Amino acid sequence: MRDLLDQATGRRLAREAYLTDFWERFWAVDGAHIWKLERRQHFREPGYGVWEAFARGDWSESMRLLQADRQQIAAEHRRMARHAIRLHWVRVVEPPLSEYVRWNLHVLRIRAECGTDARIVGPPQVAPLEGGEPLPELVTVADETLYEVRYDADGVLVGADRYTDAGLVRACRQVLTDLHRAGEPLADYFPRELG
Repeated sequence: MRDLLDQATGRRLAREAYLTDFWERFWAVDGAHIWKLERRQHFREPGYGVWEAFARGDWSESMRLLQADRQQIAAEHRRMARHAIRLHWVRVVEPPLSEYVRWNLHVLRIRAECGTDARIVGPPQVAPLEGGEPLPELVTVADETLYEVRYDADGVLVGADRYTDAGLVRACRQVLTDLHRAGEPLADYFPRELG
């Protein structure tokens, strides 16, 4: 995977430019499939109240805020359905689960209950693709755009590299599709591991 990206020419976008670009492209194509790969086992999400409660150790408040966010997440998925947009999410989970991943899977479960097609993969599925270096965080939008999402050393979003080469987008989307197919539906994984 890394070799494909290293051979490609992308455009580096700072955080706000990336978010603006992503959402514009996200809503631009009816019927688009969005594929997302989350590989890191820890992120920091300052500004997101659900994460901030978790980060200060207030699990019950974090879960309360997450349940309050359910309506907004569901509304976003209803809008996606009107545009026939499908969001497929591959979450890499390494045992033993970090506290962040445990929390993050609760967030992802709400998204899945609202319509995100979420699956879990582990080290055996990603090891053949990594070659000693973890897979990058990736998002593809339709057949047009690939983002390698970038984070600082603490796991805070700093931006993304955007690629628009159709061959590269297709190749990376195929990797994500294959991982997704090999993964376990979150609806099966969650009650067994976190129930």
